Amino acid sequence: MAPNILGNTILVATDAQIEPKSSVIVRSSTTTKHDTLIKNEINNNQKSKNNSSSEYHMQIVWLNVILFCYLHASGLYGLYLMFTKAKLATIVFTFFLMIFCGLGITAGAHRLWSHKAYKAKWPLRLLLMIAQTAAHQDAIYVWSRDHRVHHKFTDTDADPYNAKRGFFFSHIGWLMVKKHPAVIAKGKTIDMSDMEADPIVMFQKKFFIPLMIIFCFLLPTYIPVYFWNESVATAFYVATMFRYCAGLNGTWCVNSVAHIWGMKPYEKTISPCNNFYVAAFGLGEGWHNYHHVFPWDYKTSELGKYSSNWTTGFIDFFAKIGWAYDLKTVSNEMIRKRVLRTGDGSHKYSKEVDLNKNLHKFVEEFQFNKDEEKSIWGWDDKDINLQDKSDAKIYNTEKSST
Repeated sequence: MAPNILGNTILVATDAQIEPKSSVIVRSSTTTKHDTLIKNEINNNQKSKNNSSSEYHMQIVWLNVILFCYLHASGLYGLYLMFTKAKLATIVFTFFLMIFCGLGITAGAHRLWSHKAYKAKWPLRLLLMIAQTAAHQDAIYVWSRDHRVHHKFTDTDADPYNAKRGFFFSHIGWLMVKKHPAVIAKGKTIDMSDMEADPIVMFQKKFFIPLMIIFCFLLPTYIPVYFWNESVATAFYVATMFRYCAGLNGTWCVNSVAHIWGMKPYEKTISPCNNFYVAAFGLGEGWHNYHHVFPWDYKTSELGKYSSNWTTGFIDFFAKIGWAYDLKTVSNEMIRKRVLRTGDGSHKYSKEVDLNKNLHKFVEEFQFNKDEEKSIWGWDDKDINLQDKSDAKIYNTEKSST
């Protein structure tokens, strides 16, 4: 608490205390009721400030700690069984499930629902909902809300997986403690009306627990046992626990690794980085510096190769058959402007201008707009730069068919 700068008395000036000739202010020798009210109000304000900024105490959720320890022990045992006892069909099935579940996160919860980077007809939304449920990273509604908060308030106390709190916290630690009050407060400010209008999202939210048990645990264990006579233990530890553990850590690496190691060709002042290895193992989610600058781009990168962005290939396929539409992406000119203005110099466009020698020309050609630097969660964020929205490219446009 801050010291009481008023002490036990307060300077007061009343008509009776001011002499016309000398204009002397008299110190009151006693504390009046009015004085006490003033001091109490000041003290309450100080307490309020302290409570909101400095009195946060991290609370460990020990049940989560125990469950995550068991999960990783089971995952390691599943990896051992994969090399010693599992049938080839079980191994193939496990990796197929890993990709399927991963796409439920990357193409579904992330690019479709969190950022509204494209739109999808109900068959694709249903497929992605099942895949995301099998991945078991909470309901789409909760996942997307927290991710929107992450983009709006990156690296602050309101960021659910704040990278400034260290690698372990941003990777898994944030799930082992209670949320910071700022995360909860800012989460209430995020517009979720689009999610609430999606019947598939709200159905999953309502029945998430039974759906998660079926798609994440029961079916992945049952299928190998029923169809190719795998043992129950091997099916459970390989196709279920190892697959689930590996999928979680793949997603967590985007929050941790891609916020610490890599290049920042688009915006050098933020923590998200472009990391090829995270992109390769995360189905294209590792181009994180680009993604935080242009979160509404359905490709999450400017690279066109599917080899390091399987999710983009998945979305493009469904766009060709008409299930995905309104695919939003960034023009080369928009990328060039941003690279030259705020990049770290690692992009090829950075070689086009020497900022020290041509600063005047640079500023004249690319007018700086502060609105462009506001953090946004995606396409319909109220703070999105209108010029960016106007300049964006939208492919495969058509009317919604829910």
